[in-house]
Parts: sequence; structure tokens; C-alpha cells
Amino acid sequence: MPTTKSAKKRLRQSNEKRAINRATKSSVKTQIRKVREAVTAGDFTTATTEFNKAASKLDRAGAKRVIHPNVASRTKSRLSAMLKKAKAAKPAT
Repeated sequence: MPTTKSAKKRLRQSNEKRAINRATKSSVKTQIRKVREAVTAGDFTTATTEFNKAASKLDRAGAKRVIHPNVASRTKSRLSAMLKKAKAAKPAT
């Protein structure tokens, strides 16, 4: 346990940031899951809107260094490729 006043403050700040970062990561993961579920269900309008939300959340998390920016870019790229591949595989009606 911290003994000095500054160490106590740093612990408090660290715990607050940890909670915020965990919530951000959870939100990003949930959004990614929504995109994947929509793609597998074949609902491309929902998948596209969910992808846009996911891309925004990934960019924000990467900019704030909650996750590494390269991880954010890679994840966006993979989701985009998945969406594009699924759209191409479905015959036009």
C-alpha cells in the first residue's frame, strides 16, 4: 500500500484510468462481435452500420493508446475484408 500522499493519489488515478480503459476495451470488443454476427447472419445493412461504429471506436481507442494503433488498424482491415468477402459471396438479387 502507498504511504506518501503522492503515491496514494497515483494509485487512485491509476485505478480510475484502469476502469475507463477496461470499459473502452469491452465496448470495442462488443462492437466487433456485433459486426461479425451481422455478417454471419447475412444482414449487410446492419453489418455496415455496425462496422462504421466499430471503426470509430477502434480509432478512438488506438488514439488514446488503450490499444496499440496498429492493432486497431489491423482489426479494422480484417473486419472490412470479412464484410467485403461476404458481400461478394452473396448473389445479387
